[in-house]
Amino acid sequence: MGDQKESLRKITHTLAVKNEEISNFICTLKQSLENLEANSNRVQDDLQSEFGSLHAALDEMKENMLTRIKQERASRTYELQNQLSSCSKALESSEELLELANQTLCSSETDGFTQAKASDNMSHLMVDFSQEREMLQGLKFLPVPATPEIQVSECQVCDNTATIVWTLPEPDNKIEHYILEHRRTNHEGPPRIREDYPWMVVEGIREMEHTLTGLRFDTRYMTFRVRACNKAVAGEFSEPVTIETHAFTFKLDSSSAHQNLKVDDLSVDWDSSGGKVQEIRKEKNRTNSPLHSPARSALMSPKRAPTARPGRDRFTAESYTVLADTMIDAGQQYWEVKLDRESKAFAVGIALRSLGRFDQLGKSSASWCIHLNNWLQQSLTAKHNNKARTLDCPIPNTIGVYVNYDEGVLSFYNAKTKQLMHTFRTKFQQPVIPAFMVWNGSFSVVTGLQVPSAVQSGQRKNSGTSSSNASLT
Repeated sequence: MGDQKESLRKITHTLAVKNEEISNFICTLKQSLENLEANSNRVQDDLQSEFGSLHAALDEMKENMLTRIKQERASRTYELQNQLSSCSKALESSEELLELANQTLCSSETDGFTQAKASDNMSHLMVDFSQEREMLQGLKFLPVPATPEIQVSECQVCDNTATIVWTLPEPDNKIEHYILEHRRTNHEGPPRIREDYPWMVVEGIREMEHTLTGLRFDTRYMTFRVRACNKAVAGEFSEPVTIETHAFTFKLDSSSAHQNLKVDDLSVDWDSSGGKVQEIRKEKNRTNSPLHSPARSALMSPKRAPTARPGRDRFTAESYTVLADTMIDAGQQYWEVKLDRESKAFAVGIALRSLGRFDQLGKSSASWCIHLNNWLQQSLTAKHNNKARTLDCPIPNTIGVYVNYDEGVLSFYNAKTKQLMHTFRTKFQQPVIPAFMVWNGSFSVVTGLQVPSAVQSGQRKNSGTSSSNASLT
């Protein structure tokens, strides 16, 4: 009996679902009929308007030509009547006529009835509309533009920009512009029915390519599609194309931060209260340290699934440090740090998972950094294993950090000029974590950045050469 009820329940559910699908399809058909009626009326009105404009232009042209013919006729009639009047008076007296003829023969001027007769020819105002008639007879409905095709092999992704190139099946001089749409996604291949991010629209593109700049690649892929538009209508979208936009993305792990540091995803401010107002939440936060889920970890790199150091204690004492929530154990990564140059002290670099909660960045073998000291006297140094080297370079507002884990390279750059500030060379025995320190100041981190071409080029040029900074490795 129970099996029969369950079977009936399943049948009832299936019928209900089918009924809803049919109802939705009927609603769609009704809406399509209404849209068809509205669209046909709109097209008809537009056609009437276009022909009305054409008739008005022809009528105006006709009136202008008729007016010119009338003006020409009036002008020549006046000239001929004047000449006729002059000649008639001359004929009243033969003597006067002979005298006038003698005077005319001796004179260099031509006046009276001997002036050139005004022409009665009006053929210069004749028109031939045969070509125009053929053009008008050739008027047709404006065709829907053909569907473009994105040329994946010619598209480029570098320096956080994406250049998309497309072609048409055949030339179309009626196309006025193109519309490009793009959206972020974590799925390779065609778009899914439900995506986490909306389409972003770029309109008014005149060429068959477009470059998007200033992108932040916090997803692994971007999907693109494009369509052509003429004066009247837009064509169909091209087949969507998904392009990989891998970049290093992380957030700051607030569970690792010293209590004097107020952490908000990717920014840190000094908190002189020492976080005492949040002491009640401390234990709860400690047991719920933000970790990457397997799904999110898979976004970071196709080769690895990084995880944050689970359940680590906060940094304490004079180690005003906070770590990122993502490990680096392969490949090349890059991020930037915008610092408050009025901070009393600031440091940026990387650390091993074994970095102790009392350790200050650069004062043990488990961390590498560059350190800005604004206390009493300003200085910029590279630090590792409690050794320091003074750096003779301007202090930038934003520092770029480059890590090549496989080659054991850590480099710091002026993010704006891409000038190299310092390079550590070592061999990483463990995964490393982006690490930061600030005392009486603030900073913010920019992630989702690809390794800049200028940095890549500089690294290739310096590979195989000895570094003057090797003593700090």
